[in-house]
Amino acid sequence: MRRLRHVGVANRENATERMRASMERRAINPGDWQDQFDFSQAIEIKGAERTVFCAGQVSVDEEGRTLNPGDMVAQFHQALDNLERVLGLAGLGLADVVRLNYYTTDIPGFLEAVPVVGERLKAAGCKPASTLLGVARLAQPEWLIEIEATAVA
Repeated sequence: MRRLRHVGVANRENATERMRASMERRAINPGDWQDQFDFSQAIEIKGAERTVFCAGQVSVDEEGRTLNPGDMVAQFHQALDNLERVLGLAGLGLADVVRLNYYTTDIPGFLEAVPVVGERLKAAGCKPASTLLGVARLAQPEWLIEIEATAVA
């Protein structure tokens, strides 16, 4: 049985910088229509030393209690806050994300929230390959959005 270990804060910044220096990232887009939505059709990575697969993040606090019921923008931001917290524990940030999968119970609400929340991703240098899926329901009925990510360094 493999043991999972938690990555501490010590020395992670130096290790992360060394990994990023040896990695090449290239967006692959056959056209430019996706630029208006700030995502890439594909991301090619060469020389990455590690990949972090993040479980879906939702709008909950540290105890798993739902935050911001009924508010897509607030839930979107909280899910990103939680994603950034997970990535930070691995010594990474939104700029290291190469894939985001969005699951939502409210496609129109998501599309209205994207211009607001998308600025946060753009400011972080995050333009990953992405998929948006409309679903009938998430694990908790009050959740409107879940964000799953893959990051490389």
